[in-house]
Amino acid sequence: QVQLVESGGGLVQAGGSLRLSCTASGRTDTISAMNWFRQGPGEDGEFVARITWCGGVTYYAGSAEGRFTISRDIAKNTVFLQMNNLEPEDTARYLCAVEVDGRYDSWGQGTQVTVSS
Repeated sequence: QVQLVESGGGLVQAGGSLRLSCTASGRTDTISAMNWFRQGPGEDGEFVARITWCGGVTYYAGSAEGRFTISRDIAKNTVFLQMNNLEPEDTARYLCAVEVDGRYDSWGQGTQVTVSS
């Protein structure tokens, strides 16, 4: 089906910014939406943001809204997560997940974001 590869994670000080990317390959014509989730140490996965592929409608978790922006480049089969004013609580492994025809299909390997105080 669809394969995903994330990039852009790293170490940043509180107040800094990172831009994550997730590029899809395979049956990209079937993509209906892309999502970002995150998982901190000892935590369940937490929804961060979602964007529909056709209409570009966005959804955000309360912790992300106002600081994070999800966007897409359909021609490059890529979704981005611009993360501004990062806080130590944002430290997590960030995962990209694709919806195919309205249901979750596959996940990327994740990229680590670490925010120092």
